[in-house]
Amino acid sequence: MLRVEGVGVRYGTVPAVSDVDIEVADGEVVALLGPSGCGKSTLLRAVAGLEPLASGAIAWNGGDLAGVPVHKRGFGLVFQDGQLFPHRDVAANIAFGLRMRGDSAPGRVDDLLDLVGLAGYNNRRVTELSGGEQQRVALARALAPRPRLLLLDEPLSALDRVLREQLAIDLARVLRTERSTAIVVTHDHDEAFTLADRVAVMRSGRIVQTGRPDEVWRLPADDDTARFLGCGLIIDGTVRDGALTCEFGTVTLPWAPAGDVRLGLRPTALRVGDGPTEGTVAARVHRRDHVRLVVDTPRRTVDAVAAIADAPDVGDPVRLVLDPDGLAVLSRRD
Repeated sequence: MLRVEGVGVRYGTVPAVSDVDIEVADGEVVALLGPSGCGKSTLLRAVAGLEPLASGAIAWNGGDLAGVPVHKRGFGLVFQDGQLFPHRDVAANIAFGLRMRGDSAPGRVDDLLDLVGLAGYNNRRVTELSGGEQQRVALARALAPRPRLLLLDEPLSALDRVLREQLAIDLARVLRTERSTAIVVTHDHDEAFTLADRVAVMRSGRIVQTGRPDEVWRLPADDDTARFLGCGLIIDGTVRDGALTCEFGTVTLPWAPAGDVRLGLRPTALRVGDGPTEGTVAARVHRRDHVRLVVDTPRRTVDAVAAIADAPDVGDPVRLVLDPDGLAVLSRRD
């Protein structure tokens, strides 16, 4: 339904978005994922009509949106800070979009409050709500008039980690319940993979990879994308008959392309266990559900993880086993 073709946006002489092509199908949720300053929010604002195009075109159902003002595009917007009306209560905030379209529909407000987990909050003032509750109200307000396209710009980034994880799960449920067509801007790959049917990775104003979350996670397009997705170490490996062999051992990897490959290792790719690689713990950091280690091996210093209950101390000898869930294949080697 949405088609972006060759879109460029400039701030003066500085290109913020360059030659971007992307489509969003009816009922699809697409995440624009990338580091701060990569152009993802600028691209979202261009789709919304808030930024003029320096080149290219944006169309909805085949109709060019050039010259169509923001309020006539039929798109809903949710920003990082929610931008609620502090002088209105929760119900009035949600009903605002309905009134703008001449729709009273009082039952819609109650339905949305129930959907976002705030049933009975109609008369609460938004200034009395927590940050997470305010974002739920902002989402309900954007959904109220049933927008053709929902645009969410870092909607959860202002929240603490635990609340952000829970709201990402809730937001994914809401988007699917409403059958929303949406673009979500985020710098957090966990958030993108929770919310999106398809992920578009951006870097330096361009889209460098697009695919399903599992495809992007397992098969990043290049070194920079792999590092952004958590691969701290890139080494050589070989895949034969669905088995990967590298300097840390051999594991089954049925989804990997056969041949000589370049392999990305996340910290979870190496775990303390009865593996072939010997090393000594140089440092350790306690995480929520594991201990992250820095291990000196004969060939190199690597990251690894251990269970909290029996995690080794600094100076302890360890053996490391390869875990396929922490691996990514970047490309075949020439």
